[in-house]
Amino acid sequence: MRIPFFSGHLRASAARAAIAAITAITAGAAFANNVIVLNSAEATLSLIDENTRQVVGTVPTGKEPHHLMPTPDNSALIVANSVSNNLMFVDPKTGSFQRWVQEIEDPYQIGFSPDKKWFVSTGLRLDRLDIYRYDGKNLSIAKRLPLAKMPSHIAFSNDSSTAFISLQVSGEIAAIDLTTQTVKWKMKVGEVPAGVWMTPGDKYLLVGMTGADYVAVVDWRNQKIVKTIQTGKGAHNFRSMVDGKHVLVSNRVANTISIIDEDALTNVGNITGLLPGPDDMELFADKKTLWVTFRFAKHVGIIDLANRKLVQTIKVGRSPHGIYFFNRAPVTAPNGA
Repeated sequence: MRIPFFSGHLRASAARAAIAAITAITAGAAFANNVIVLNSAEATLSLIDENTRQVVGTVPTGKEPHHLMPTPDNSALIVANSVSNNLMFVDPKTGSFQRWVQEIEDPYQIGFSPDKKWFVSTGLRLDRLDIYRYDGKNLSIAKRLPLAKMPSHIAFSNDSSTAFISLQVSGEIAAIDLTTQTVKWKMKVGEVPAGVWMTPGDKYLLVGMTGADYVAVVDWRNQKIVKTIQTGKGAHNFRSMVDGKHVLVSNRVANTISIIDEDALTNVGNITGLLPGPDDMELFADKKTLWVTFRFAKHVGIIDLANRKLVQTIKVGRSPHGIYFFNRAPVTAPNGA
């Protein structure tokens, strides 16, 4: 099955109505650089003006938008609507609606392989991994791979040969051969693994243990845990600090963010005083501020990294999850990973 990026399969009248409504909402914010926040429980995007830090628009999405990421050419930002079984494409600078892609089943987390040849989608409620071929414009399904239970986050080897998937309920990591679309191996890592992150040089795989209070360091070539790094309860998701040395992990139960040295594999500091449920994070291009969604508090927060303090909060919708803005520091892993 070949799925064009530039067309959808909504009924014509419904599609026209949806597009007209969304276009009208986003028109006023079309010239701003907006921070884009997914409100998973409200099926909306909140648009926050990057300069004024005020909400300037709310855009309807499909049901349960959880994660997002830009297309390889940065021409669009993909919003994955897991319950609606579709993808919504918006302008990555403004959040203005572009198009729908239908018949993408249960896209919870999404990611492009480093070589941009593969598009991977985890089906959290379907216990499945969907692997698509990507030709720079279109998606075509390569394999729907059963993968119990509750496949969640994604990381890739830099040579694009392998995708690593956390399985939240079974407490495992699965390694997937992308060329053959088969499971290479699975290994137990702990309680409720979520975010996965590859350290420089593909040396180790870091796994956030949302059901515990640490990050597991996995020697993935030999399928063994070599170390655990104490962070905080609900260790969940990662974001690079883009210095080649450190990665951040959000601790969703402890309400903290830990800073991990990727060479020493140690926790070198914690950001405290946060609202409940820190989840996904984005680093501003100047590397001075970190924006974070507070999943249980209906707010986005801005952290001054020099002082490691929360300096501002912005009210958004219910259960804010993924976050993105165009003027960001580079990232090499799926966002909202």
